[in-house]
This record gives sequence, C-alpha cells and structure tokens, in this order.
Amino acid sequence: MWVIKYLQHMCFLCLELNDFIIQLDEEVEGMQSTILVLQQQLKETRQQLAQYQQQQSQASNPADGVKVHEAFSRALRAVDVGRKWILENEICREVRKRTEMEQKKTPAPPRPVGKPRPSSAGAGAVCGRCGACSELAAMLCRLVWAGRSRTALVAPLGCLVARQKHTLPDLPYDYGALEPHISAEIMQLHHSKHHATYVNNLNVTEEKYKEALAKGDVTAQVSLQPALKFNGGGHINHTIFWTNLSPSGGGEPKGELMEAIKRDFGSFANFKEKLTAVSVGVQGSGWGWLGYNKEQGRLQVAACANQDPLQGTTGLIPLLGIDVWEHAYYLQYKNVRPDYLKAIWNVINWENVSSRYASCKK
Repeated sequence: MWVIKYLQHMCFLCLELNDFIIQLDEEVEGMQSTILVLQQQLKETRQQLAQYQQQQSQASNPADGVKVHEAFSRALRAVDVGRKWILENEICREVRKRTEMEQKKTPAPPRPVGKPRPSSAGAGAVCGRCGACSELAAMLCRLVWAGRSRTALVAPLGCLVARQKHTLPDLPYDYGALEPHISAEIMQLHHSKHHATYVNNLNVTEEKYKEALAKGDVTAQVSLQPALKFNGGGHINHTIFWTNLSPSGGGEPKGELMEAIKRDFGSFANFKEKLTAVSVGVQGSGWGWLGYNKEQGRLQVAACANQDPLQGTTGLIPLLGIDVWEHAYYLQYKNVRPDYLKAIWNVINWENVSSRYASCKK
C-alpha cells in the first residue's frame, strides 16, 4: 500500500512540477537553464513513474520499494527547486516595489537591484542539489542593494530561510570509486559524517539567525556569524570538492583552461607544483584553491584556513579545491599530507574545472 501511495504522490508531484515550469517560463527572466533542468527532471520522473506503474504488481519486493522511494525523493527535490525560484522572484518583486515607494517619498540616487540567476549542478553553481547556499547569499546581496531597513527585511528573509533547507548532495560516484587514491572508508566518513554535520549545523544556525532577525537582536546576529561562516563554508567547499573529483579524472586539462594555466603559470607542471606547495603549506586545517580573478581576468592560487569559503574570503571564483583537513586523508596517508596531494591529482575532474572556468568568464 505504501508503494501505491508513493506512486500517487509522484503523480501529484509531476503535475506540480509542470505548473512550476509554466510559471517560471512566464514570470522569471534569465532563467532558461533552470527551466531546462526542471523539464529534464520532470521527464525523468514521468518515465520512472510509468515504469513503476507497470511493475506495481511486483512492488512488494523491498528492492522495488527502495527504487520508488528514491524516485519520489528526486521528484520532491525538483519541486523544492521550483518553489524556491518562484519564491525568490516574488521577494525580488516585493523589494523593488517597496524600494520604488520609498524613493518617491525621499528622492535618492538609484541603487541596482540584481536579477535572479539560475544555479546549475555544473560550473557556476556552488551546490548542485539544494542550491540554497549560493542563492541565499545572492538574495542577501540584492536586499542590501535595495537599501531596505532591518525591520522590512525580516518578513521576506525569514520566509526564504523557512522555505529552503540545505541538504547533503549525493555523490556522483560510489564511495569506493576513487580507490586506490582515496579509500572508500575515507569517502564515506568524509561525505556522510563530516559534510552532513556542516549541513545540519548550518540549518540550525540559520534558524537561530532567523529568530534573531525577527527579534531585532543584533548581538545574537553578530554572535552567530562565526558559525554561519564555518558551517556555511564547509557546505560550500565540500559541495565543490565532490564535483572536482572523478574516477575517470587525472591527466591534464584541455582547451581554454589549459591555455589559461600556461598563460598565468608558465606551464601545467608549474601550476601543479604551485598549488601543491600552497596546499602543503596550510597550517593546521584548510583548503588549497585554484580561483579566477574576474577583475584581472586571470587564474590565481590561494589557500584558505579552516572552512573559509574562497569567494567570500578572497573574491576569487572557486574552480578547483583541495581539502587538506586531516579527515580528508589521515586514515590512508596518516600525517604525510604530501603523499595525499600527490595522489589526488589522479582523480581531478578537469571537465568540471573547465566547465566552471567557462561559466565564470561569461
């Protein structure tokens, strides 16, 4: 019976997804890529639903039940994406409306209000699954640009935080897929324990921050900033990190990325040596990064302590991150960080890094 209920829920989700796609297409500018993603998810969900309906008589098998549950979860995540984008668009319109009303009362130089930007699982996105980290940051920037007072921000921001929770992204490969370079045990603990902890703590901290905003408690807001930075950075960094790795990775990049590396570092060997040295030199815990300096139009290597996010700390757009926290390698490489850094080059996903580079140049 529970399988049939899941199938019924999936039917409703398909209808809801279709409504979201229509509304997005009519109301939101510059979101074509997001609509395409939703359409693809809708198509896949419908195909899976048709398959499961045909096999409904065999759904008593526990394995079939797990498949139904997984498909239901994917459809639910797709609906959340649609809800989130529609909500953000509604908030942006409300901010513009209130800002225009205030400007009529008190004339002032116009401030730019940004347009919603789609977040994909590829290059430009931080989080390919929930997307909440980059979108929440973008929304905060837009609200600040709109010149709103703190009390006026409470309702829309509180609503946004309440509607979207950060979630642990699925890995695009099995835990053991990166062996022998990174063991399955490390990957499982790193993803399901460490990253999951950052996600959970970030959600808890944001709830507390929402309460502080509602109460106008500035002291509490300030005291929560370190936890937001640490757990938010941990979520952002690891979400990028998983996509930067691949069982079929390694070798050297091609195309525009390779040309940029040669231009800015002299050769790929020089770049590899420099990023390795920066990562080895991180004192304690942190990350080594290849980033893109949009103002100067060049690649740069940088290191960040703890879970400090690259873009929020240095302004560089993250392309490739190497986690040098001990939990990323200690079970396999003990305290010999250079051996871990030598091995990780064999699983770098240069297609993903190249895609991120192409996206940030647009």
